[in-house]
Amino acid sequence: MTEPIGQTLRKPESDEFRTATPGTATPGTAAPGTFTSGAAADSTTLEPARSGVGEPPSTRGRTTIAGGVVEKIAALAAREVPGVNALGGGLARTLGAMRPGRASVTRGVKVEVGERQTAIDLEIVVEYGVSITEVAAEIRLNVIGAVERMTELEVVEVNIAVSDVHLPDESASEVPESRLQ
Repeated sequence: MTEPIGQTLRKPESDEFRTATPGTATPGTAAPGTFTSGAAADSTTLEPARSGVGEPPSTRGRTTIAGGVVEKIAALAAREVPGVNALGGGLARTLGAMRPGRASVTRGVKVEVGERQTAIDLEIVVEYGVSITEVAAEIRLNVIGAVERMTELEVVEVNIAVSDVHLPDESASEVPESRLQ
């Protein structure tokens, strides 16, 4: 069978285009003006190629968002939550302070970014006396809202590991006082 001129091969993005048996199209499952091929289990759809004329500007190209962008957004959103003292574990914070190369903004944040979805892992230090479950819930809410609003990626999960509790007297002095006078 030959392809009509001006049409391109495209893989379907949903179950909208399906075939019941190889070589036959299921009535009502293909969009008007499309042809569904059942030669393989993963069906391929032929549809007219889109040109820029008449198409909305938002569909005339591709936007790629780097993982570092999502890391920064998530880190800043997590730090906004009251009760969060820092991001990253004790060792990561100590090494980060000694290494001036890497920005400390994304310390304690790891992300996986796909074409439409992202998963975020955060390691945090909370203030003593706060409800850890409430802080974690607020972090999830803030991070998901910021990432989805700014990137339009679906956040499938935000995993939070609490690695330490910051005590009020820890920031006053790291050097123990001598007991001798």
